[in-house]
Amino acid sequence: MNTLAARLLRLNAGLFLYGFTMAMLVESTLGLDPWDVFHEGVTEHVDLTFGQVVIVVGASVLLLWIPLRQKPGVGTVLNVFVVGLAADAGIAVIAQPHDLWLRIALLLGGVVGNGFAGALYIGADLGPGPRDGLWLGLVRRTGRSVRVWRTVIEVTVLIVGFALGGTVGAGTVLYALTIGPLVQFFLRWTQVERREEVSVGSR
Repeated sequence: MNTLAARLLRLNAGLFLYGFTMAMLVESTLGLDPWDVFHEGVTEHVDLTFGQVVIVVGASVLLLWIPLRQKPGVGTVLNVFVVGLAADAGIAVIAQPHDLWLRIALLLGGVVGNGFAGALYIGADLGPGPRDGLWLGLVRRTGRSVRVWRTVIEVTVLIVGFALGGTVGAGTVLYALTIGPLVQFFLRWTQVERREEVSVGSR
């Protein structure tokens, strides 16, 4: 169903699952995606939880939309808050396992679940996440390719996050290689009908 109510339900379910699967990756301690490496690195230097940092960074990135003349949707605004709250909820209930096989299971479940969650909220077509909107705005303003701006932004936050103490590992590589195909795979069941092609992204 593509009614607004159904799309809002899909959006919020996707955002909550996205944050919860982020917590799974955090608790696996095997590596995070570039933005979460940055978020975790920041938590090492401020008196905020991981989810609170996600919210603050998301809101700060959203302010950068103003000079880029990007217009947020309801999904954009909800993304700022729901993902961070869900991440903290997940970290609170998921115990960090000691056994490697359990950590690997958390990592794999987190990556696949994150791909499904991304497809849910992207497929609802109610606005991109603040981080995705940043590179979309830069592409429109500069005429450079999506590949260039997304690579520049994600490599930058990865390096800064690692320098601040964020976790980089096998999970970081796995996420980078699989998240695009996973979101694209799940979008066939979650995407609303629209005339424009949905860009595959995360946040």
